[in-house]
Amino acid sequence: MTTDLHAAAKRCLDATDPAEKLRLTHATWQAFLAGELLPDDTSPAPEPIGAPGRPERPLLVPQRQVPHRGLGSAEGRAALVHAVAHIEFNAINLAWDAVYRFRGKPLAYYRDWASCAHDEARHFAMLSARLAELGHAYGDFDAHNGLWEMAEKTAHHDTARMALVPRVLEARGLDVTPGMIERLLSVGDERTVAILEVILREEVAHVAAGTRWFRHCCERDGLDPRETFLDLLRDYMGRNLRGPFNRPARLEAGFDDEELDQLTALALQS
Repeated sequence: MTTDLHAAAKRCLDATDPAEKLRLTHATWQAFLAGELLPDDTSPAPEPIGAPGRPERPLLVPQRQVPHRGLGSAEGRAALVHAVAHIEFNAINLAWDAVYRFRGKPLAYYRDWASCAHDEARHFAMLSARLAELGHAYGDFDAHNGLWEMAEKTAHHDTARMALVPRVLEARGLDVTPGMIERLLSVGDERTVAILEVILREEVAHVAAGTRWFRHCCERDGLDPRETFLDLLRDYMGRNLRGPFNRPARLEAGFDDEELDQLTALALQS
């Protein structure tokens, strides 16, 4: 058993079977907590980023080709649960890639992202169980690859990764989940709502970790965090920023009022 946290993260990242990815993720987190895994300065340099370990299904299609279904049927609710499960599966990989790819960080950085991977694995397991109750399994519906595509675009720079994956793409979950909960309550799906409420509560901490380490990177490089964030948004997102924003949740996750005002103005221009 390796004591190198980066190598252990790579094993989790490369696992293709979801059950094995979850098993390795939980075991790696427990080993980290026990002090059995530590970042190793002698670990081989990270490999160029490619596709993470994932099963053959779901079929990945452009985002505009993912069908939108109403929640009035069990099939429609299953499609929604599947979409969220796919986000959580990607989030496991994103967290482990943050551990594997970016070296020389404080130990607290690795703790944050290993903890995040552990949480995302629990979320995926809860959603998979709910899918089974609805007569489906992960892979039954098509999905898109937007989260991982941004990971590939930001693999060269930790500042861009911390800004754009947790604070933009994952933070979008803070914005849209309350609406999903409301719609599901209107059709009486309290089982799914209970899962989404857990995820929403815990995702605030994950976005907060992105805020914390984005600002750490800016401080290291002598950059103004607000200006840098806006520059990265324009460079990587163009006119694709979407609102409205869940202000209370984003404030809890480390955004400030001025920053949210600027985001709102940018979204209105998109």
